[in-house]
Amino acid sequence: MAFVDESIPASRNRLLAALPSDELARLWPRLEPVEFKDHDTLHRQGDPIRAVYFLESGWSSLQSMLADGSSAEVGIVGREGMVGLTVLLGDHLAGVEARIQCPGTALTLTAGAFREELDRNPAFRSLLLRYALARYLQAVHLVACNARHHVDQRLARKLLMAHDRADGDEFSVTHESLSNMLGVRRAGVTVAAGHLQKAGLIRYSAGRLTISDRPGLEAAACECYGLVRDAFDRLLGPTVQPGTAHWC
Repeated sequence: MAFVDESIPASRNRLLAALPSDELARLWPRLEPVEFKDHDTLHRQGDPIRAVYFLESGWSSLQSMLADGSSAEVGIVGREGMVGLTVLLGDHLAGVEARIQCPGTALTLTAGAFREELDRNPAFRSLLLRYALARYLQAVHLVACNARHHVDQRLARKLLMAHDRADGDEFSVTHESLSNMLGVRRAGVTVAAGHLQKAGLIRYSAGRLTISDRPGLEAAACECYGLVRDAFDRLLGPTVQPGTAHWC
């Protein structure tokens, strides 16, 4: 990760943008802008969390790492939220690994400074606790989805979540990464992606995926996508970004 120059107190992050302008201006000098690239690890499971990240573009996959080296996705974070949530809840260790799946930018705050801000600003703490509940509900629905729904529906749900966090209809993704996130073999992802492409919902070539028919993809997904989206809107307020559907 490389630090980039930024001086204007404005943020694309949903949580920071919800702060009153004077609060964000006061907090701004403590925030450090960073860029990250694909597969960067923001923190490893079980390691001390030294900083939290308010993503402004791109997204991070939250993965539970198993003893045999395999992993399962338990959440996704984009500009709707933050990485390092356990610090908010009183722990200093990372419960999961946060790994970048789409390059982008973030505003980072040291864990110590973050705790100070939580103590100083009860409204900020309340907002982040509502976000923590939304993330909990996201994880709950992901468990149910992966256990009960067909891989085609799960892939549609995953692509919708990625599209919500992308800056447009096209983004990078590989069958290998989707296989890891969905917990199915790569061949299963290939077949499911073929079904969605044949239906005209997506186009995929050389690691680049384009959402061709957003309403159709929503219809092809299971109800889990809508349940998570509605939970984020209920807890954080409905927000729509240009070029995306929801921050969920």
